[in-house]
Amino acid sequence: MRNNLVFQILVFFTAGVTSIFSQITLSGEVIDSNGVPLSGAHIGLEPSSKFGISDMEGQFQIEGVPAGDYILTVSYVGVKTYSESVTVATEALSFSISLEDDPLNLQNVVVTGSFDPREQLTSSTSITTLNSERIQKSFPRGAADLLQAIPGTFTDPSAGEVFTKVYARGISASAEDDMGWYYVSLQEDGLPVSLVQHSYYSPDIFHRVDITTEKVEAIRGGSAAITALNGPGGIYNFISKGPRDSFGGEIQLQGGVQGEGNPMFRVDGTVGGTFGNNWFYNLGGHYRNDDGARNTDFTFSKGGQLKFNLMKRHDKGYVKFYGKILDDFTNRYTGVAATDWSDPKAAFGQDFNSTALMMPAFSANVPDGRRLAQGATNNFDPSQGVHAQDRAFGIDVLQELGANWLLRFNLKHSDKSANWQTAISNAFVSLNDPLAYFISGAQFPIGQVVFREAGSGTEVARLDNSGILAGESFQYLNDGSLPNDAIMGTASWLKQNRSGEWMNQITLRKTSANHDLTFGYSSGFSDTSLYTQGSFGYITYEPNPRMLQVTLENPDQPVIALSDANGLSNYGGLFFDNSRAEVSQIAFFANDRWKIQDELHLDVGLRYETIGHQGSKDQAAPFTGDGGFDGDPTTAYDNGILAPTGEVDEFDFNYNYLSYSAALNYKFAEESAVFVRFSSGNKAPELNYYFNNFSNVPINQKGEVQRITQAELGLKYGSAVFSATATAFWSRLKNIGVADFAFDTENGNVFYTPVQLNNSRTIGLEWETAYSPISNLSFTFNGVLQNPIATTWTVYDAAGSVDTADDSTVDYSDNTLPFNPKLMFNLGIEYEKDKLNGFVRWQFMGEREGNVANAFQLPAYGIFNAGIGYEITRHISADLLVTNLFNSEGLANFFGANTFGASANGVTSEFIQTNPDASFVVVPVLPRGSLLRLSYTF
Repeated sequence: MRNNLVFQILVFFTAGVTSIFSQITLSGEVIDSNGVPLSGAHIGLEPSSKFGISDMEGQFQIEGVPAGDYILTVSYVGVKTYSESVTVATEALSFSISLEDDPLNLQNVVVTGSFDPREQLTSSTSITTLNSERIQKSFPRGAADLLQAIPGTFTDPSAGEVFTKVYARGISASAEDDMGWYYVSLQEDGLPVSLVQHSYYSPDIFHRVDITTEKVEAIRGGSAAITALNGPGGIYNFISKGPRDSFGGEIQLQGGVQGEGNPMFRVDGTVGGTFGNNWFYNLGGHYRNDDGARNTDFTFSKGGQLKFNLMKRHDKGYVKFYGKILDDFTNRYTGVAATDWSDPKAAFGQDFNSTALMMPAFSANVPDGRRLAQGATNNFDPSQGVHAQDRAFGIDVLQELGANWLLRFNLKHSDKSANWQTAISNAFVSLNDPLAYFISGAQFPIGQVVFREAGSGTEVARLDNSGILAGESFQYLNDGSLPNDAIMGTASWLKQNRSGEWMNQITLRKTSANHDLTFGYSSGFSDTSLYTQGSFGYITYEPNPRMLQVTLENPDQPVIALSDANGLSNYGGLFFDNSRAEVSQIAFFANDRWKIQDELHLDVGLRYETIGHQGSKDQAAPFTGDGGFDGDPTTAYDNGILAPTGEVDEFDFNYNYLSYSAALNYKFAEESAVFVRFSSGNKAPELNYYFNNFSNVPINQKGEVQRITQAELGLKYGSAVFSATATAFWSRLKNIGVADFAFDTENGNVFYTPVQLNNSRTIGLEWETAYSPISNLSFTFNGVLQNPIATTWTVYDAAGSVDTADDSTVDYSDNTLPFNPKLMFNLGIEYEKDKLNGFVRWQFMGEREGNVANAFQLPAYGIFNAGIGYEITRHISADLLVTNLFNSEGLANFFGANTFGASANGVTSEFIQTNPDASFVVVPVLPRGSLLRLSYTF
């Protein structure tokens, strides 16, 4: 019968209801050290699968417990886990349990980065937990912004909720802006949010933090090598709210302003309960409308998500059905111009706090290069940003098999789409630069050029560029002029990405007196496609850009339209990528936690992973019809549309590797433990390797697997007054494939330079402390001190053209690894008494190198966040949250010289000496935001 039940779980995803062996009930209350009832505490019975959840009064009840001996455990994030041996006989049992404070959650049970739930204190990993209270006291700007609270984790949320970067311990080189989660696994409830990554397609696009998140568990390196699918650099697991034993929930109304008074509105809600016979449900989500932190002429973010789970508990486990529906529009901020290499200041009238420098809203229809014969078009409207949609549904089964065997099965299917309609680049292009005219696609755009506002048709400037090919300056022909005598070097960025994904994990666990063995299988299958099209956009170069309609109006000659009525030019001539791929990821793993002595454990794990990439990519060439796509010789903007040639480059490669990790943990006192761990992990290439690096050439070789080796020594101490963790680490990353984005000034095409294989090494110390001198006051301090080095590093210099005759490589070995601060920390103080609470936190980001040449440094900066809350009634509370309280103008990123197609690596010491007054592009941190939240709990 038991085997039959397992078969039903795996094949039909159902579970039978086992017989009730007893009707004994365990009940009681859970309070904290101040006598306040704890709602949502988890009460479990080992070795059974029965559990209870405390209600708003701190009361809990577990029914139908069979007679026997058990370990009763009570866990709640922020307080110490309580354990007690109990014997269930013939009478009901009642408990009154008071839990002691645990500021760093060291005695809470964690599930991330290990194959068996265990106390954080005794886990031989560098793990940090953020509870729901900490999450709710953060300004809602996305996952990366929230993860700044994790020690040792570098995050760059300066672009907004998406297009973010997250990494730790110097494992960062391929975590670029358009794929910033390259080495780490962003997870929801133990499974990845997305299986694949490539340019402008990262997991943060499909993830939103809201009231449905119960806690976050974050692993830096270490055991991630054997517990994550192709994510050896770390795991950031967002765990959703679980079942409730009685009806209840919470509604939050939030309103605020960001930047220069830009409004935002948001509503979050969650509700859960039971409808009898051990069925439990939870439903929640959010909707928001946000004008953004910087100034744009459109709504920056709008939309939301709905999440649910439905659980059936039985004597031997549970069956849970869960899902998420995400339908959301958001955008991402690009760079801002600056001057003064030693002390950057905003240039050209721009402002680090308010300038967005993005395309304004308009609606255009651009011919679809894939389907020119059918006359198909793609609508482009930069106010749409990225339209992210995710439909994810899954089943999670836990089943006791007897004889201390436990089966866990988790399966999820999702359909994802990300439709980007935004701009790429916003560089300065002088009107003396021939690029300003020839990038239109016109054959010879020399003479009298007229710029008109696209919306109104009003003439802004008329000029004569006849002498620019001879090195002479252009001349205005009337009183009009363009701001800064320039246009913005930018392109419309249309990307249509879709994926259908299946992922699952099966674990079989066997416990004995001295061993905790886990065997498992995890897999993921993704069918993905992408289409990218780019057109040049004529836009003024000023803080609030305007689209420009541009014509060539030479006397006694036909008027030539260099742009369409919206200001778009060179239709589909800058970018074309039409690709598709099938990805399979399969892993087998085994782990043993061996109790050598009562306080000494050896953790050993192996993971064999095989990853397959099979797909194809269309070759493309400019449309060659007379008069361009529309057949009209006076419309020059449609003369160079890139379209498929019929040639297709295919790829079919497999990556196989073995990862391992071993650790010793010694608990030398009730509140103290030390661990040492050594890990060897691997990172297979992502799809961008094929999509970005092969332009109209066969994909004749597979990418390199990056090797990640880490050693760490950690100490953990936890008491009610003072808790601390410290982890010394050494990490090495090998076979880093690096290619730069470049622009060919001769033919006007964008290309990627040949891949260079490089290595890096980082040595550092992470720490996390919490001190509560009195019960109402606590201080927190966490951070990292590290030395990141690019041990072997070369950069390919394409010399501004596809022609390789003048190319070279530059060696920057032993320089400091860019974008990794040597010092980074968070310092906070929190106060809570009766109905009042408040906090102040200071985030310090140390100086970082802006590129591997170490020619430019991003200065250190500090940001203050603060909040105050008050419990108006037992059910109603109010909170005021402020981020970047003093409007600090920190710089988070560096994009290189302020020219179209430039990259950060193009700036060397020699370049700065030669161009001391040149402008460059930086990405500032987001400005101040204030939010008032009203919460109703029921």
